[in-house]
Amino acid sequence: MNQHAIAALRPRRAKILATVGPASRSPEMLRRLFLAGVDTFRLNFSHGSHDDHRAAFDAIRALEAEFDQPIGILQDLQGPKIRIGQLAGGPIPLTAGDMLTLTLDGADGTIPLPHPEIFDAVQPGHQLLIDDGRIRLEAVAHDAGSITARVVAGGRLQDRKGVNLPDTVVDLPALTAKDRDDLEFGMSLGVDWVALSFVQRPEDLELAKALIQGRAGLIAKIEKPSALLTLPQIVAGSDGIMIARGDLGVEIPPEEVPGRQKEIIRLCRQMDRPVIVATQMLESMTGTPTPTRAEASDVATAIYDGADAVMLSAETASGQYPAEAVDMMDRIIRRTEAHPFYAASLKATAPDAHDPHQAIAEAAVELAGAIAAPALVAFSSTGASGLRIASHRAPRPTVLLTADLAVARRMALVWGIRPLLDADVTDHDSVPIMAEAAIAQLGIGQSGQSIVVVCGFPFGVAGTTNSLRVTPLGQTERETA
Repeated sequence: MNQHAIAALRPRRAKILATVGPASRSPEMLRRLFLAGVDTFRLNFSHGSHDDHRAAFDAIRALEAEFDQPIGILQDLQGPKIRIGQLAGGPIPLTAGDMLTLTLDGADGTIPLPHPEIFDAVQPGHQLLIDDGRIRLEAVAHDAGSITARVVAGGRLQDRKGVNLPDTVVDLPALTAKDRDDLEFGMSLGVDWVALSFVQRPEDLELAKALIQGRAGLIAKIEKPSALLTLPQIVAGSDGIMIARGDLGVEIPPEEVPGRQKEIIRLCRQMDRPVIVATQMLESMTGTPTPTRAEASDVATAIYDGADAVMLSAETASGQYPAEAVDMMDRIIRRTEAHPFYAASLKATAPDAHDPHQAIAEAAVELAGAIAAPALVAFSSTGASGLRIASHRAPRPTVLLTADLAVARRMALVWGIRPLLDADVTDHDSVPIMAEAAIAQLGIGQSGQSIVVVCGFPFGVAGTTNSLRVTPLGQTERETA
């Protein structure tokens, strides 16, 4: 198998999403990361300039051309981050039991919190968590311009530290002015996915969808407790979900995060949406060449749960061992997927076939298992049939053939899917020929085996997946001999 085929057919089904940053922005390192196992790259617009992101984008697209393999690029918008303002007298030591006052401008020795929408929304008893929850306050009283709070857990309060409000639904814009500017830039580049931060309600997705206009998939980041209240509607309104455990783990009790992770992944599988598990997966590898055993277990748990992708953040963006972190994540995924418990855990949470399209996807997976097919091949103009097959977690590679490069790039994030760009299928006779050629290109299967092929008639019309066939490998060669 040549180098291109190795890149196209990785020996695992869950995908790796890696963040680009100062440690990984060079073309040489991006190439190392791709060869180590990255399927989709994340551009984090909380950091870096537009020029930085453009250079990384161009380098990734050059990799794509070199390996003739679609690579996804995800733009992660910063979102409306709430922060403490500038402290006039420098850092302030806080002790449990202290009373303090937060105001818009920090006048008269108060704590500056320059976000007027918070003063309208917070209520007595609500928590204010500062610096990733290291400092915890409880609101005692409030009015239009001030909040009186009691210190529950103290510490050294510093400028510009983030504030989380787990009990408060704040009327913040879904997209800030910076986000709009960044999104316009991302659309001009041609990113494949856009991740929207701090989604609180389904309506938060509407503006982003209107601006994207179908040019990229929209991923809702679940990091606010309020999002959990309308989770089915948020999943339905998005094209994918990211379980952003950093802020979510601050705003809900840590012991709730694992269960919520399982719930979200299962719901996404039921609704045919790819789901990413993110934050601190191999965090210690920012400074050491190996992870902790707990981190390895964390990655494995996400894979057992059925996540489409697992994400590296600081590990590849600013860590000392970016390529090693990708390689380690790849190894953990492969070992987990090879474990006897893996298939059983996925089957236990398989979605129900709720419509004819889902029934065809489920039948394709079952048929591939019954005949020991080396692969499934799906023809798709939108990627929808690939998403449905992926939700059933077929234990064999699924090759998705599409004539739309944008679709192929987005599918690089989806569990078990190996996207290939090919011409539109035009007639019945072309289906087995193109399917077999794709299998041969990837170097899998051999003459005498059969593959399962899923497609739709009429050809090229979205939403018409209605055909399931078994194609013997080698038959087209014999017919043309």
